[in-house]
Amino acid sequence: MELPVVHLPDIQANQPDIPLTLTRVGVTDVKKLVEVARKDKRPIVLVSTFDIFVDLPSDRKGANLSRNFEAIDEVLEETIRSPVYEIEDLCGEISRRLIDRHEYALHAEVRMRSEYIIKRETPKTKVKCQEVVNIFAEAKAIREEELAVRKLVGAEVLGITACPCAQEIMRDIAKKELKALGVEKEVVRKFLNRVPMPTHNQRGRGIISIEVHDNNSVSIDKIINIIENSMSSQMFELLKRSDEAAVVELAHNNPKFVEDCVRTMAQKIVKEFHELPDDSIITIKQINEESIHRHNAFAERKSTLGELRHEINRYY
Repeated sequence: MELPVVHLPDIQANQPDIPLTLTRVGVTDVKKLVEVARKDKRPIVLVSTFDIFVDLPSDRKGANLSRNFEAIDEVLEETIRSPVYEIEDLCGEISRRLIDRHEYALHAEVRMRSEYIIKRETPKTKVKCQEVVNIFAEAKAIREEELAVRKLVGAEVLGITACPCAQEIMRDIAKKELKALGVEKEVVRKFLNRVPMPTHNQRGRGIISIEVHDNNSVSIDKIINIIENSMSSQMFELLKRSDEAAVVELAHNNPKFVEDCVRTMAQKIVKEFHELPDDSIITIKQINEESIHRHNAFAERKSTLGELRHEINRYY
């Protein structure tokens, strides 16, 4: 005997008690494995966390949240057959599927964050080690006459900064002490130029995100390298004694304020991403966790790439 088909009521499509439009409705902290392909290299497998949203009009009681999971699973299953090369492209594709599945939605938004393992060599002994970098991507799909998608990709990288202000104070103290010991002026000058003076250090966190049109591509590895090379020194998980000395010497020979780090990142972005259009949105942040203060130092620049190019090219 064939059982009758039961049509369950769609409660979410009912009129809400309070007819109010909601900016975002969705699910957060969805864990998924994502395989990112690389040319001539083994793929990278990321344990990723997704947040997925659509807007909700005032005449609907709820969103069909199960469709969000379906959109993610559908796209990720397809990537097994056709690999993803950029995580922001994956977010863009999911945002398009969300708009397709939620016929009432005008906006769809996808956010993804992962830990990315990169291989590094220590500066002196060349020991192989692994470093963890936080990477993230977003995409927004907007239903207009044609579907428009904007995507964003970025990274947060740890490094070391050495304070220039305290170092200058220590330099003056060393100069006075050496003169008091009868050291000749020229020898003092040579010594201070060769040996970096002590100062207090900070663990720095550099963050860059770049938002572009759907047809543009941004290299996450370029972003990571820019952040790493914009602080006083890189940070390493494993260091031998000679490596420690090299890292400390490098950092103290390259002292930087939190503001210096942001300006250096901006300059490098203009140089490295010459192919991106002027309306690309750049966000740069630096947070230095102070070692001799209870507070942290912070600096930020947010602008279009065109604005950065105009400012920086005035001086170079």
